Amino acid sequence: QVQLVESGGGLVQAGGSLRLSCAASGSLFSGNTMGWYRQFPGKQRELVASITSGDYRNYATSVTGRFTVSRNNAKNTVYLQMNSLKPEDTAVYYCKLTQGYDIYWGQGTQVTVSS
Repeated sequence: QVQLVESGGGLVQAGGSLRLSCAASGSLFSGNTMGWYRQFPGKQRELVASITSGDYRNYATSVTGRFTVSRNNAKNTVYLQMNSLKPEDTAVYYCKLTQGYDIYWGQGTQVTVSS
C-alpha cells in the first residue's frame, strides 16, 4: 500500500503564489509517475501536471507557464509551485501516484484564490 500526504493549500489573492507538497510512503517502486489533479465543484478531476521518475513533465494548457511540477525522488515527494494564481484556479487539488497498474490518491487540499 501507498500513502500520500498533501500540504500547502490555502487562501491567496489573485496574482499570488502557493506551493503544494505531496509526500509518498509505503510500498514504492522506481519508475512511478506522480502528479496533481484538481476538481471544481460538480466536475470531474482534471490533470494539472504530472512528472515521471525520469523527469518527464506534462502540463494542462491552462497552467502552462504559471505552474511548475517537480519531484525529489530521495524524499518520494512531488511539488507544485503555483504562480500568478487566478480565481479560476480555485479548486481542491489532489496528488496522484501511479505505479504499474496501481493508482493512489491523496486526501486533497483546498486552494482558494480571491479576486
